[in-house]
Formats: sequence, C-alpha cells, structure tokens
Amino acid sequence: MNGKQIKLFLVDGSPGGLTSAEITNWTGHVLSASRSDLADLLKREEAQRTGAYLLLGEDEEVVGNTRCYIGEADVVAERLRYHQRDKEFWDRVVVITSKDANLTKAHGRYLESRLIELATSAGRVKVENGTAPSPPALPEADTSDMDYFITQLEIVLPVLGVNAIRIPLPRPWAGDGQSADSPVFHLRNGKLGVDATAQQVDGEFTMLAGSSVVAKWQGIGKAESTVKSYASYRAQHEQLLADGAIMMEAGRGRVTRNIPFTSPSTAGAVALGRSCNGRREWIASDGATFGHWESRGVE
Repeated sequence: MNGKQIKLFLVDGSPGGLTSAEITNWTGHVLSASRSDLADLLKREEAQRTGAYLLLGEDEEVVGNTRCYIGEADVVAERLRYHQRDKEFWDRVVVITSKDANLTKAHGRYLESRLIELATSAGRVKVENGTAPSPPALPEADTSDMDYFITQLEIVLPVLGVNAIRIPLPRPWAGDGQSADSPVFHLRNGKLGVDATAQQVDGEFTMLAGSSVVAKWQGIGKAESTVKSYASYRAQHEQLLADGAIMMEAGRGRVTRNIPFTSPSTAGAVALGRSCNGRREWIASDGATFGHWESRGVE
C-alpha cells in the first residue's frame, strides 16, 4: 500500500482553529474552520475563489449525529456570508478550492453534485440539500481530472475528522500483512435469525451489506437499562431502520449497505438487539475471533 503525505497547517496555532490541508502534488486545497472563526476564513485568499463547501452541525436525532449541507459558489466567501444569516444548524465549515485557481463554475457544480451523491451513498450524515443536481457535462479530460480531485478529497476530509463522503469499500483479505483490512468475520444466532458479516475496513469495523440482523431491539435487564451505552445501541438500531440502512424483510432486518461502526461490540449489539462482546463473538472462517486477529503480531 502506497503512503500519502498530507500537510496540515494550524493557522492560529490551535488544534480546534482554522486549519489548512493539502496533499503533495495535488492541486486541491481544503480549509476547515468553526463557525466562530468564519470571519478569519473569509479574509483568506482561498475564500475568494470558485469552489465547493460543506456546512456541518451536530444533531443526535439523525443518522451519524451530523447534518451536512453541500454547496458551490463562484466566490465561496459571498455564499458563506449568506449562510451565516439563513442557516442555523451548522457549527463547522469546510471549503474546497484549487491552489492553481483553475476551478470554473462548471467544475464547482460538478464537485457539488458528486459530493452530494457520495454523502447520500455513504449514509454517515443527514444531507440537508433539498435537491441533488445532476453533474454538468464536462469535457472528458475535465471529468477525469475532477474524479481524481474527488478521490483525494476522500483521503483529506477524514483526516480532518469529516467523514461525510467516506464510503467503506472492503477489499479481499490476502493474509500477507500488506493490507490493513481484515478477513471477513461472522456473527450468527439461529434463534434470532441473525447471520451477519463484517470486516475491518480502513480502521473501521464495517458490517457488510446483505447481513441479516434483528428487526427490533430485544429486551434488556434492569441492570443494563441503567447503562447509557445500551440506550445508544438501541438508538443506533432505530436510526439505521429509519434511514433505510436496515430494511424489514419477512420479520428480519436486512442490511442494505456497508455500515461502519466504532467497535465490533457496537456492530454486534445492533445485529443481535442486545449487548455483545464483539471481540469474542465475531468469528472468522478459520475459527479465530476478532480479538485474536486484532492482537496478531503483538506478542
């Protein structure tokens, strides 16, 4: 696997402040700032260029706990001033431009369309856009360049903690230590009708599309009901049902897309509808538990 060098610059020296990000030999440039730092962002040269942007805000009632609006503008600063007045939900902004200032209005619209498409497919955020515009027709060479531009964004944005367009794509397990991905793990419970598969993908434990899980949360004991994490598991299960990531079929739940989780235990809890020790209960085809695979090579 080839390495990638990403350059981050903390403009005011603080980790939560205005941040600049770029990749060596990539024409793109990304700025990230909190809403309280918007005035400083608007003063920068990049904000006067054509580009795309993401507005992000926390919301525990939606999938991924994040709302996201994606837009584009000839002059990004002007559009952000407008959103400062008309949109209340956001508390963070990400601005995407080009270092060589070669992005045109058509390029910006292409970026907007593709980013909305990717964010919708990823299912990690609630996309606030009322419409999903079709990408404009670009010359073949420009389309190729913009698609490459977006592949670099898929690397840079997660480094900044923005996972809106991050789609987990499992890869075959070679078992040679060259891939960070894992073998496929299984979680089965015949009584509950659970037959789920998952894989560690780019550092995230990802339940795979096609898995069978419980259709509704199971009853839990009084001791468990006082633990906040169990309420969180149940809320995730309900959000995934509401979002369509889990669909009801013949009294069971079927996973419709790859779903990343923060841990194997969270994935297991959502699959079983109860608490789960994911490091023990997810098992590979050779009988190894996820915990055993995770600790490979340590001792």
